[in-house]
Amino acid sequence: MAAHPGARSGATRSRAAGSGGTGASAAVAGIAARVDAVLDEFVTAELDTLRSLSPEVAAAAAALRELILGGGKRLRPAFGYWGYRGVGPSPAGGAPEHAAKHDEAVLRAVSALELLHAFALIHDDVMDAAPTRRGAPTLHRQFGERHAAAGWRGDPGRFGDSVAVLLGDLCTVWADRLIGTSGLPAAVLLGARREYDEMRIEAVAGQYLDVLHGADGAPGVGTAVTVARFKSASYTVQRPLQFGAALSGAVAPDVVAAYDRFGGAVGEAFQLRDDLLGVYGESAVTGKPVGADLRQGKPTVLAELAFSLAAPAQHRRLDRVFGDPDASDAAVADAAAAITESGARAEAETMISARVSAGLAALAAAPIDPVARDRLSALALASVQRLA
Repeated sequence: MAAHPGARSGATRSRAAGSGGTGASAAVAGIAARVDAVLDEFVTAELDTLRSLSPEVAAAAAALRELILGGGKRLRPAFGYWGYRGVGPSPAGGAPEHAAKHDEAVLRAVSALELLHAFALIHDDVMDAAPTRRGAPTLHRQFGERHAAAGWRGDPGRFGDSVAVLLGDLCTVWADRLIGTSGLPAAVLLGARREYDEMRIEAVAGQYLDVLHGADGAPGVGTAVTVARFKSASYTVQRPLQFGAALSGAVAPDVVAAYDRFGGAVGEAFQLRDDLLGVYGESAVTGKPVGADLRQGKPTVLAELAFSLAAPAQHRRLDRVFGDPDASDAAVADAAAAITESGARAEAETMISARVSAGLAALAAAPIDPVARDRLSALALASVQRLA
């Protein structure tokens, strides 16, 4: 069986599964419905455009519709929208009709974050060779199976990976197009572009570090936290907040700083909850195989905590599973128990609580709209109290 590299000693497909209560419902539900409407209209139009280009390309891209509209919590657009609302009304002089028009344009722009998220999920699934996403076969699996069923030439897995990479790339183009056609003034979009670009760069950097340290084997807890910060915290909470604020057309530096502290802390807590759900969640709720991170040998913060805290016997139980794609469910369950016994699970929960508290304290001191503050607080709690 594969030992921990580096040989250290010693969803359902519904959005409701991830809800964090009535406060989260107020913060997310209305925004999610509006985001879904924007995405539905946009993806339908884009598929029509592709159909005129090539029916075969459109048929392949149609698989994106189910991924994009078939599930997801819509947290990123929600953080972006309420980040905008925290700053205040549009810069259009306060006229109600102008403010409403600007609000709708912002909603379209932050909806693009869901397309960027789809890109990240698709590519991440290819890199992880993940079998399922949101309770359905991943895109690379779908197209690999289509290749095999048709008896085409070449390797089905390679074909599936290639198509998925292309569809992920298409999502980034769609995201850019949706932002560009949102209806916001060019000067506002230019001002917000920095946050959007930084978000994408940091997500790629985090993904590379995730791949690198999955291979080199001994990142340690500190490095694992850094990976989580870039890979998840930035593009889930921190940058969406700042992107949304920038879409107002004018945002004070103290608000940017507060969003940075709040978003960074809550974003890290979000990823820590993901780590825990990957080991202790229920596949029927998460839509992903429980134990996949352990079988892949993924150096998550939870795994690094466990290897640093485990007694020798617990360490051996982890080593029997970590990095072994063929580990049995019983062995994975035993490794999960060893993580709990090592104290790593409790330590991860402590880290989540500390980060959420720090984030909420930063938000409480921020000079933003009180309704938006309440909504962002609810979103923060929903991010870490979720089941999927």
